Amino acid sequence: MTTSGTPAPVILADVPGSFPHSVLMQRHPALIAATRTAHPYPPAIQAALDNFETEITTGSVQPLPDRATDAVDWNVRWNHGYIGQRWTDLPWLWAESYFYRRLLETVRYFDAGPWHRVDPFGPVKAAELNATAVDDELASFATVLDRPPGERFPALVQAALWGNRADLGFNLSKPDAAGREAVARLVIDDIQAVWAYANRRAPMRITVIADNAGRELIPDLMLIDMLLTEGLAGSVALHVKPYPYFVSDAITDDVTAALDRIESGPAAVATAAERLRRALASGRFTVSAEPVFCAPVPYREQVVELTAVVGGSGLTILKGDLNYRRLVEDRMWPPTTPFAELTDYFPTPLVSLRTLKSDVVAGLDPDQVRRLDATGDDWRKSGRYAMVVARF
Repeated sequence: MTTSGTPAPVILADVPGSFPHSVLMQRHPALIAATRTAHPYPPAIQAALDNFETEITTGSVQPLPDRATDAVDWNVRWNHGYIGQRWTDLPWLWAESYFYRRLLETVRYFDAGPWHRVDPFGPVKAAELNATAVDDELASFATVLDRPPGERFPALVQAALWGNRADLGFNLSKPDAAGREAVARLVIDDIQAVWAYANRRAPMRITVIADNAGRELIPDLMLIDMLLTEGLAGSVALHVKPYPYFVSDAITDDVTAALDRIESGPAAVATAAERLRRALASGRFTVSAEPVFCAPVPYREQVVELTAVVGGSGLTILKGDLNYRRLVEDRMWPPTTPFAELTDYFPTPLVSLRTLKSDVVAGLDPDQVRRLDATGDDWRKSGRYAMVVARF
């Protein structure tokens, strides 16, 4: 709700030419095409993928089969009359989430048989994680690890924020162009406030709700290592997705792969992976995959489930654009709407690390919005701007 008590409109995908419409009508068919070639799926699955593409582009939303363990959730609990409508007429958050759930059903991810739990996006994730660019980034981490904690923390937060553009984060303490650019493109920068809060509350339980696997999960893990080794966190709980989601979202297998990749880096970096493995063995670091993080509804509608998962944490770190959308309800809020107002329901203090890749945004001041609009850049969706926004 805004300060006037009136909710902003939910973002839909029904306007041709809009970003949500292009995702549903162009990006999703392209993902189906890529899925066809990711694995040697048999003719029956290939035909099912063809039918699914026809459904999302020209048909109506079909229910999950009754045999699906979460059929009641999607067909009843979260349905709200969406089943049977056109895909573009649905709330964009719901439609995107359901697309990925239906895609897994189509490739028989949950069924007994040869394709059981075979990640359709696995080859893409592996290719990214094994790219030579990751070697350069691991080498960069080695230069970060010997910095004083007050410099290391903002560098690692920036690395976790920008994901595969993590090199921008490593330059924060240097007065060069890359470092200045990274700071300038933060539309909200609460990094120092988070650092001060973490020092006041140390050692606390910290929860991290992950976003992407691969090159983004690596800096997440390096940040978690610092939180533990510097005593800012007594324990850290990392939450990943319970099944493949939004192509690159991290699942448990991706955590193992990222740790293995970190161990391939320079000695100082490999040692961080060893520390994290010991923390996993001792229980100071845990990895979980809860269904709440794949639900197609805003977090405000799942306070009970959230509290059961993150309650008691001194800080929750939410990574990525999707978590931000769920955090503020994926509505077309005026960008000056206070972030604290939209997240007052969340059961713990929180910080959102998000590159802007969708229309929804809050917490800006009017002059800042005018300056951003005047750039002529599609700043809300380009991925060239970011925010670290906290609510304690």
